Amino acid sequence: MSAHTPPQGPHGVNDPLIRMLVKLIRYAVRVLAVLMVLVIWWGVADVVYVLYTRIVAHPYFLLEISDIFATFGAFMAVLIAIEIFINITSYLRENVIHIKIVLATAFMAVARKVIVLDYKVVSPEYVFATAALVLALAIAYWLAVVKNTSIEGHGEL
Repeated sequence: MSAHTPPQGPHGVNDPLIRMLVKLIRYAVRVLAVLMVLVIWWGVADVVYVLYTRIVAHPYFLLEISDIFATFGAFMAVLIAIEIFINITSYLRENVIHIKIVLATAFMAVARKVIVLDYKVVSPEYVFATAALVLALAIAYWLAVVKNTSIEGHGEL
């Protein structure tokens, strides 16, 4: 750094207003991280509650296929919340939105939808649209992560 270069704050910004706004955003992200942990624990409690209510209902210890799918959906929702928490914490650590993690989270959310999908209720168009979304996410993941190993350095805020 030369004698004529003023000190720079986060993101190489010299403007005091921008530095303050960046700090405020980082505090907001911290609040989101805390809230996401609460959502994760709430989701875990929901999984336990759903399993408990299904098991203690007559006939005891017997789960219908719909109960199993509801439990899978609750499990996947908690796993998606954990992935979102990882997105938030990686942004706090590195100030970068990792495309790989975002795509993996989106893929998991769509996979959850596919797992709990009731094919007797939805239209064929909905099934084809969901299949197209799965294919698009798979291609995006392959292009962004497998073919482009430098992707983690992109998306910087």
